[in-house]
Amino acid sequence: MVLIRIPDENRKIDEPKEAAKYLSELGIVYEKWSSEYSVDGSSTQEEILSAYSKEVEDLKKSGGYTTADVINIDERTPGLDDMLNKFNKEHWHSEDEVRFTIAGRGIFHIHPENGPVIAVEVSRGDLLRVPSGTKHWFDLCEDRNIKAIRLFQDKSGWTPYYVHEGVEGQYQPICFGPTYIRH
Repeated sequence: MVLIRIPDENRKIDEPKEAAKYLSELGIVYEKWSSEYSVDGSSTQEEILSAYSKEVEDLKKSGGYTTADVINIDERTPGLDDMLNKFNKEHWHSEDEVRFTIAGRGIFHIHPENGPVIAVEVSRGDLLRVPSGTKHWFDLCEDRNIKAIRLFQDKSGWTPYYVHEGVEGQYQPICFGPTYIRH
């Protein structure tokens, strides 16, 4: 279930319809996809893409995406820290970043042009589409585990264009527990 925090306003949104509405006002698409399929963290890429083939094909048609894959990251992933360091700094892409979470959790910090930084925690069943040109960064939650379908407009994948303003240093990459800390 999606959880949104707006640290600068000391505000949270944890109701899915309200979260989708708030995100849509920023141009971000949030959908809750069915988790009725028998896929989980142990399912293969082929099993996952087959189970969600209709949803993936619909997204491809509506967004001009040409390819989809499944990313599977956990604490045993070789080079995990180097991989995460590419995404945990504020950046943007020239195409949409689209992820549907199968298992695990992650946190997108999104920095809209005319608004405060928001933190969006995604977990099983959450689809998030961050439009091209939107400044953001991504971190894994404490268990360092996520499995997600990704869709791309360019087969080579997303290229990060770093902002170098240091905004990400003002927000701790902590998924939402009893408190959310901004320093």
